[in-house]
Amino acid sequence: MSVIPAALATATALAGAGALAGIVLPYRLRIPAVGVLTAGVGVGGGAAGVAALGGSGWADTFPGVLPLAGAPAAVDALAGLFMAVAGAVVAAVAVYGIGYAAGHGPHGLGSRTAQAVLPPFALTLVLVPVAASVSTFLVLWELMALGSLLLVLAEHRERASVGQAGVWYAVMTHLGLVLLLAGLALFAAGAGGETFAALRAGAHTVSPAVRGLVFVLVALAFTSKAGAVPLHAWLPRAHPEAPSPVSALMSAAMVNLGIYGLVRTGLDLLGGGPAWWWLGLIAVGGASAVYGILQAAMASDLKRLLAYSTSENMGLVLIGVGASGLFAAYGDRPLAALALCAALLHVVNHSAFKALLFCAAGSVLRSTGLRDLDRLGGLRSRMPVTAALFAVAALGAVALPPGNGFISEWLLLQSLIHGLAVPGVAVAVVLPLSVALIALSAGIAAAAFVKALGVGFFARPRSEQAASAEEAPFLMLAGMGLLGAACAVLALVPGLLGDSLDRAVGATGLPGGGAVSGGGLEVRLADISAALSPVWVVAALAVALMLAVGLPRLYGRRRRRANARLWDCGGGAPTPRMAYTATSFAEPLQRVFDDVLAPEQDLNVTPVRESAYLVERVRFQRRVPDRIEHRLYEPVLRALNTAGQSARRLAGGSVHLYLGYGFAGLVLLLLALAVGW
Repeated sequence: MSVIPAALATATALAGAGALAGIVLPYRLRIPAVGVLTAGVGVGGGAAGVAALGGSGWADTFPGVLPLAGAPAAVDALAGLFMAVAGAVVAAVAVYGIGYAAGHGPHGLGSRTAQAVLPPFALTLVLVPVAASVSTFLVLWELMALGSLLLVLAEHRERASVGQAGVWYAVMTHLGLVLLLAGLALFAAGAGGETFAALRAGAHTVSPAVRGLVFVLVALAFTSKAGAVPLHAWLPRAHPEAPSPVSALMSAAMVNLGIYGLVRTGLDLLGGGPAWWWLGLIAVGGASAVYGILQAAMASDLKRLLAYSTSENMGLVLIGVGASGLFAAYGDRPLAALALCAALLHVVNHSAFKALLFCAAGSVLRSTGLRDLDRLGGLRSRMPVTAALFAVAALGAVALPPGNGFISEWLLLQSLIHGLAVPGVAVAVVLPLSVALIALSAGIAAAAFVKALGVGFFARPRSEQAASAEEAPFLMLAGMGLLGAACAVLALVPGLLGDSLDRAVGATGLPGGGAVSGGGLEVRLADISAALSPVWVVAALAVALMLAVGLPRLYGRRRRRANARLWDCGGGAPTPRMAYTATSFAEPLQRVFDDVLAPEQDLNVTPVRESAYLVERVRFQRRVPDRIEHRLYEPVLRALNTAGQSARRLAGGSVHLYLGYGFAGLVLLLLALAVGW
């Protein structure tokens, strides 16, 4: 028995055992048992993915699992990449989740329902790329959506906002399912089969109009799952309200499967397409990158900031996937392979630093009970390990060396710049704009994470909860340490992924991800690492110097410390009210993008009772709403509400009226059948 089926069978068995443990075991045994078994699911799925990336392949059919069609399964290098990433994230977050759930009691993530759902949800994250037919893929996709929905609602009894987030997520994810079902069913009908092999073989027999419609439908569904604009409305609601380990799994593993579906369908099964497919995808990616990071820079809720950052990073990945398809449409397949390699590498890097960011935010939330950056501060001294790990992840998120996000974004920019040699007016216009949008998003990302790190961790405490915060327990730190180590490895030796990315790109039909000027991707990544080696040396020396000089001084200062009043020019000691808050830090950037963000403000002046000319209280409130949601979703919701209110008139309680509806429906059905016949 080869490694892949054995590892998948082990992961499936562990997921079943974890679900059973979540149901039957008492609270004190339930949390560690489910955590260990869920980590085993991640290790098993990751091992299968690593085996596929190493060159192994596997395919089989399980006829008894689904009626009629059975359940075809196949693992190639592309599937293996996403399986390995999901497995690694699941394993690290499961270790973290043991310590997290243990501090919440038998409620929320520690409840029987949440603990019973967590292992199967982790399994679906690994198994979705294994599906090799439309029916199998849709079943696993829906199981993943239902599992994540139940986990998002885990704390619904504690906050009303959790239920609202769950409703938004349920509606958006099932609208995506409808689009996906329509697109894949149309594709299967045209290709003459529903297995991926049949779709791949019959794609050339489908008319160009149908192929275009299929791509649009599945692209809408998959970009919605990835949190891309304008179908992102569920993401900044669900991710902040979910328990932090669930937020990490959703943002670092689940959204990746939207990218997997897009690459698998658009580049592999459909075999590529005309340039307009990919130009639209680049436009969506660029809008998501800039708009997402703008909203992140404005957010004062730490987890909401990270959720919008996910939208930004998925936008960068979509730019890479779109550029790959565009270059392939113009016949430059090596350059298309390079762009896709950059996109897939950014998927890996984003999973590492975003899982760590959400886990660090969860540690802050568990210790302080706060997500509002305006009420945090001073956590560097109270939670030094968490602060250091958050800084490592933030460095990756801003795409600056020595962060791990820099390599993939640099490779993406290289592919776009090399693409300027490809002939065509569309390419000459779109690629420079894409480069500009990536640079703009990187700059705003730096401001957003400087705000999160500086205001949340380095400023003075602004609340009692922040002033009395305590470091996270060992298991939470261990899970974050694993993710931090992954960020460091990806930053220092990205060439380790070169052969794996080559094989993953080759699974789509593109040539192995070679460089434009010769050599493989491993060589190109090694060249980038070599060029950055002075940065690593300087950073290491700076850290060593700070430790050598700072620690003795700090130790000596603590021993000699004495309370003494110093002359302060009559100004008094600074207070937290004198420091920047997250809102005030973001205000200059908000003024620059005022027309895009359209902030709302409310000024309420309350006079004293005796005279209207004397002011008792002035209340000023300023907020930055999601403008796309305000302009796109709210009118649709109002129209649906109006239609629902009007439809009540149809249900008047008259039996005769209902019989008339039935007769009219039957007549219309017969007419439709007659016309179709």
